[in-house]
Amino acid sequence: MAPGTPPDSIPRSTCLIAGGGPAGMMLGLLLARAGIRVTVLEKHADFFRDFRGDTIHSSTLELMHELGLLDAFLRLPHQKITRFTGRVGGRPVAIADFSHLPVHCRYIAIMPQWDFLDFVAREARRYPAFSLRMGIKAQALLRDDAGRICGVATRDPDGNKDEIHADLVVACDGRDSALRARMMQSANGRAANKLALDEYGAPIDVLWFRLPRRAGDAEELLGRMDSGRAMVLINRGDYFQCAWIIAKGSLPALQDQGLEALRTAIATLVPFLADRVDALRGWDDVKLLTVQINRLRRWSLPGLLCIGDAAHAMSPVGGVGVNLAVQDAVAAANILWPALRDRQDGDGDMAKLDAAAARVQDRRSLAVRIVQRFQIAAQDFIVRNILSRSPDAPSPSLPLPLWLLTNFPPLRRLPARLIGLGVRRERIETPQRISP
Repeated sequence: MAPGTPPDSIPRSTCLIAGGGPAGMMLGLLLARAGIRVTVLEKHADFFRDFRGDTIHSSTLELMHELGLLDAFLRLPHQKITRFTGRVGGRPVAIADFSHLPVHCRYIAIMPQWDFLDFVAREARRYPAFSLRMGIKAQALLRDDAGRICGVATRDPDGNKDEIHADLVVACDGRDSALRARMMQSANGRAANKLALDEYGAPIDVLWFRLPRRAGDAEELLGRMDSGRAMVLINRGDYFQCAWIIAKGSLPALQDQGLEALRTAIATLVPFLADRVDALRGWDDVKLLTVQINRLRRWSLPGLLCIGDAAHAMSPVGGVGVNLAVQDAVAAANILWPALRDRQDGDGDMAKLDAAAARVQDRRSLAVRIVQRFQIAAQDFIVRNILSRSPDAPSPSLPLPLWLLTNFPPLRRLPARLIGLGVRRERIETPQRISP
C-alpha cells in the first residue's frame, strides 16, 4: 500500500477542505468544477451566523462574472455601495469612489455572508465531484508512515469520531484555525520557527450590533469619528450593521459604565440614531470582535496548506477579509488543480503536489503583506489617534490622508482600487471539465 493510502473502509477525497467559509467554499467549487474530488467540512450545521464579513467587493463580483454566475448572484438581496463616506468631528469626508473601477460591477455589494455561502454551496453541489459535510469538525491531522499529512480526524455533533484521508488537506477554518494549531504543535526546533505566527498588533477591537434603518437614511457606507469615538454603519436594508470601534481590551471598562453609557455615546456621535439606540436591550445584543493582524511565516507543510484567515488574519479596516480569502482560493485552485488531477488519475507524485501547495504562498503573500501594512497604518495614524482623545476634547483636525482624499476627488480612485480590487487580482484559470 502506498504511503497515505487508507484502507478501503476509510473515506477518501483527493482534496479535503476544513472550513466552509468564503475561502473553503470557493476553493471547493472551483476544484469540483475542474473534476477534482473534493470534500468540504463545516463544523456548524448551517451558515447562518451574524456579525461576519458581508462586503462583497468588485473583485469577487468580477470572479462571479467569469464563472457565468453574476446575474444569478445579483438576484440575491443586496445593497450597492459606490462610495465610502463619513464625518470626522462633524466635517464630511470622502474616502473612496468605486465608480471608476475597470470591472463590470463598479460598486461593493452588501450581502449577508450566509447568503453568499449558500449560493456558492448550491453551485458547487451541481458537480458530482463535490461533497459538503455540515456539522463535522476537523479536529486533528493524520499522518502516514513517512510523516506526511494524509487527512483529518473528525467529530460530529453527537461526539462520533471518524477519519477522512486525502492527498491534500487545505485549512480554511478561520483565524483560530484548529488545524493550524495542530500543525504548529507538531513542529519543533527550526521547523517551529518557520511555522510561527507573526503578530502585528491591533490597537482596536470592534463591537457589532444592529440598529434600525429608516427610509431616507443614507445609502452609502458611513463612517463617523470624533474625539474618543468611532463607528461604521453598514446598510443592510431595514437595519444598520454597526461597528463601534473601541480601544483594544477596553470592553470590560465599557460594560462597567453600563449599556446606557454606550447608547449615549452612539447618540452623541451619530445624532440621527438617538431615537433608535433603545433597540440595544442588553449586552447580549452586542458582540465583540477581537481584532487581529497576523500572518503565518509558512503556509504549507507536506500534505497541508493554509489559506484565508487560517494563514493571515486581517483587520476589519476596508472590509477586505472576505475578498482576500476568495482571491486566495482562486489562486490556490489555479495552482493546485493540475497536480491534484495527476494524483487523482494515478500519474502524479506527492512531491509535485506539495511543491504546488508551497507556490500558493509565493503567489499571495505580497498582496497580503501590502494590505496588512495599509490596515496597520490606518489603525495607528487615524483611528488610534482619535480614540486616544478624551470624549470631552475638541473635535480633532482632519488627518492629512483624509483631507487629501476629500479635497482632491481623483485621489479617491487609489483606495477604491486597493479596497475594491486588491493588490493582486486573481482570475479563473481552472477549467470546467465536468458539466454541472
